[in-house]
Amino acid sequence: MSLVLLAEDDRRLAELVKDYLESHGFQVVVEEVGHTVPRAVQSLDPDIVILDVMLPGKDGLTICKEIRPRYNGPILMLTARDSDADQVSGLEYGADDYVIKPAEPRVLLARIRALLRRYQQGEDKEQSELHFGDLSIFVSSREVKLAGEIISLSSHEFDMLVTFAKQPGKVLSREYLFNVIYGRPYDGMDRTIDVRISQLRKKLGDHSDDPNRIKTVWGRGYLFVAEAW
Repeated sequence: MSLVLLAEDDRRLAELVKDYLESHGFQVVVEEVGHTVPRAVQSLDPDIVILDVMLPGKDGLTICKEIRPRYNGPILMLTARDSDADQVSGLEYGADDYVIKPAEPRVLLARIRALLRRYQQGEDKEQSELHFGDLSIFVSSREVKLAGEIISLSSHEFDMLVTFAKQPGKVLSREYLFNVIYGRPYDGMDRTIDVRISQLRKKLGDHSDDPNRIKTVWGRGYLFVAEAW
């Protein structure tokens, strides 16, 4: 039974989501105040964390940024419908996906299952390592080192890096990356892939103005350069 930590101060919504997820085989712990969430994550080690952006005491974006370096599981953000900035910030702070409120329980369930499935698939892969100069990717343990230093990546950032690293020198389209990482078709408008590429470049020491490790191929997609590490 997967454990879900739901950080949501709207009691009616929290109870609705809790009841729905529990009816589908999940165990759910609800936290209503932001400042208690990091401690709950540390003590419970949930399979997935769901964070509402607007929480009393400490907002969801701050919590996401705080727990990401120590929590290796998926993080799902609940954001306002018209808050594109919150969605982008959540991804930049290490969230894996977001759902727009009011959260439809069936949609939320589908996203949770997709995140857990992808994360579990990554854990179940037979042990393998990918090395490119100073960059080392340990697939089984989901660990990345650059010049001997561990790099903290979200689960989707890790999946994207592995996808690139297994196909060096090949241009991967935004549509392909979105489908591989999220398991659903690209709608032509979502900025998630661009945000994750930007974050990967930043964390891996690539140049934001003139990247040479993960290059942009205009009109086609992105390319991982094996020789640039």
